Amino acid sequence: MRLTQEQEELRSAVRSLLTQHQDESAWAPLATQIGAAGLAVPEGYGGAGGGARDVHVLMEELGRSLSPLPCLGSAVLTVGALLASGDREACGRLLPGLAAGSSVGTLAWAEHGSWDLGAVRAEAAPCPGGGWLVTGAKEHVLDWPALDVVLVAARTAAGVSLFEVVPGAAGVRREPVVTMDGTRAQARWVLDGAEGRLLGADGDGARVLEHVRDLACAALAAEQVGAAGRCLELTVEYTRDRVQFGRAIGSFQAVKHRLADAYVLVESARSAALGAAFAADEDPGALPRAAAVAKSVCSEAFSAVAGEMIQLHGGIGITWEHDAHRFFKRAHGAGELFGPPAQHRARLAAGLGLAAR
Repeated sequence: MRLTQEQEELRSAVRSLLTQHQDESAWAPLATQIGAAGLAVPEGYGGAGGGARDVHVLMEELGRSLSPLPCLGSAVLTVGALLASGDREACGRLLPGLAAGSSVGTLAWAEHGSWDLGAVRAEAAPCPGGGWLVTGAKEHVLDWPALDVVLVAARTAAGVSLFEVVPGAAGVRREPVVTMDGTRAQARWVLDGAEGRLLGADGDGARVLEHVRDLACAALAAEQVGAAGRCLELTVEYTRDRVQFGRAIGSFQAVKHRLADAYVLVESARSAALGAAFAADEDPGALPRAAAVAKSVCSEAFSAVAGEMIQLHGGIGITWEHDAHRFFKRAHGAGELFGPPAQHRARLAAGLGLAAR
């Protein structure tokens, strides 16, 4: 599984831009100069017409820098949900702005800490005129200061469906929350009879969300690989420079073994993440399995390597000023996003007819 020359050039361009802009200010140039917001948007809607492998490259680089940009929430979740819904009117109206980065979207899905479809308790009731009124509360919604598009999963008599609600409209309230990972903003959305527009077919939300979950897990796995790889790079550099007992600590056999183990974890995770990206582009039927593998493997690899980063940096690794704690917090936050590793292993076991461990 190899990336193309164009994808490696995309990697170089994204890395260069993120080196120059390390906060929210990177969003505008990333969207306008590189087209990152529209990588997965078809050309007919103003996007680049790329695939999951292009998104993989972008997310890996965002992970390296612990970027706070809304690519996962907008360019993956929102774009993916709109395309999967098959709602041409909504796609034609919303995707051009999302692709250009002039508007930012998010998908409000999780309830009670779970992304399982069975956890969706928000309800949507039809109202006169063909509209819907949505009521419920959504947690762990990926946030951004200026959100323009909000898609909400809610139940109707036909099952789980997807609705578009207008941020700031009557009955819509956003509550920012404090998270352990301060580099990825989240919010709680409360809807109290908020007016919603049905996307796609009534009751088709389960199919849409299952597909979007797999795309999101593949993209998040790439981000985790990028962050884990950066943890390893920084740790190797430190062990070369840190001298103890007259020698660089990286020359001690025990440290070499720990770094070698971390390297194996990173490379194994990279293979799993690439496998999910290739499946999404070339074998969609294999995507659910590949995405579950990638989310499980990459979550645990990132957590382990981030922990080694702190351990091998010694005292400085637990200071507020060093980046080690930021990687560690991102690792644990990302590990729970879209479901923890054990949940995805249970999905795999259920598909294979085995007992989950």
